Amino acid sequence: MKNLFLVAFLDLKESIRAKWFLVYSLVFGGLIAMFFIAGVTESQVMGFSGLSRLLLMYIQVTIVILPIFILITTVRSISGDRDNHILEYMLSFPISLKQYYWGKIAGRFITVFLPVFMAMFVAIIYGTFKGAAIPWDIFLLYTGLLFSLSSAFLGIAFFISSIVKSSEVALGIAFFVWIFLLSFIDIALISLMMQNRYDEGMIIAIAMSNPMEIFRVAAISLFDPELTVMGPVAFYILDSMKHGVFVLFSIAYPIVLGLVFATFGYIVFKKRDLV
Repeated sequence: MKNLFLVAFLDLKESIRAKWFLVYSLVFGGLIAMFFIAGVTESQVMGFSGLSRLLLMYIQVTIVILPIFILITTVRSISGDRDNHILEYMLSFPISLKQYYWGKIAGRFITVFLPVFMAMFVAIIYGTFKGAAIPWDIFLLYTGLLFSLSSAFLGIAFFISSIVKSSEVALGIAFFVWIFLLSFIDIALISLMMQNRYDEGMIIAIAMSNPMEIFRVAAISLFDPELTVMGPVAFYILDSMKHGVFVLFSIAYPIVLGLVFATFGYIVFKKRDLV
C-alpha cells in the first residue's frame, strides 16, 4: 500500500509540473471568472438566476471540455512511460504491477478532478461574499456528477493506454472515443428513430448507456425535474424511474463503468509485454 501511495504522489507531482495541468486549471478557473465578469449571476433566464444559473452554465460547458481533457492527458500515462522507458525504470524498483497501475490511476484522478471541483468551489465562496443564495444541494449533486464523469473517462483512458503501445495511436483513439460519445452516437440513434426500424425505448436506453448523455440529463434534471426541455425523452425516463433514483443512477453508473474499464486495462497491462 505504501508503494501505491508513492506512485500516486510521484504521478501527482509530475502532472502538476506539466504545462497541460496549468492550462487545464486555467480553462476551468477562467470559465468561472468569465461567467462572473459577464454578470451571469445577476441575470435571469428561464427561471434560473444567481449561482444556480452559473452552475448550470458551468456544468454544460464541462460536459464537452472535461472528457477530452481527461482522455488526452491520461491516455499517454502508461504508453508514454513505455515510450520514454520510464516504465522499465520504475519496475526495476520493488514495485508490483498492481501498485504501479492503481497508483497511477489514484494520482491522475486527483489531478483531473481537483481543478474542476476547486473552480466550482471558488464560485460558491465568491457567491457567499456577494450575498447570493447558495444552492448547496445542487453544488453537492454536481460534485457527485463531476466525480462520476471523471471516474468514467479516467477508466476509459487507462484502458486505452494499456492496450496501445504508441502514444500517437492512443491520442487518436482517445479523440475518436470523445467524438463518438459526443455526437456520432446521437446522430446514429436519431437516424434509427427516424427510420422507425427499432423500438424507441431500446434506442433511448442505448443513449443512456453513454456516460456523457447520463451526465447531461442528470445535470438538467436538477433544475428541471420534469425534464420538459428534453421533449419525448423525458416521458420515457420519468416512466422508467423516479427522479431521485435516476440521479443516483447517473452518479453510480459512470463510476462503475470507469472501474470496469480500469480493471480490464489492468488485466491487459499485466498480461502483455511491458516494454
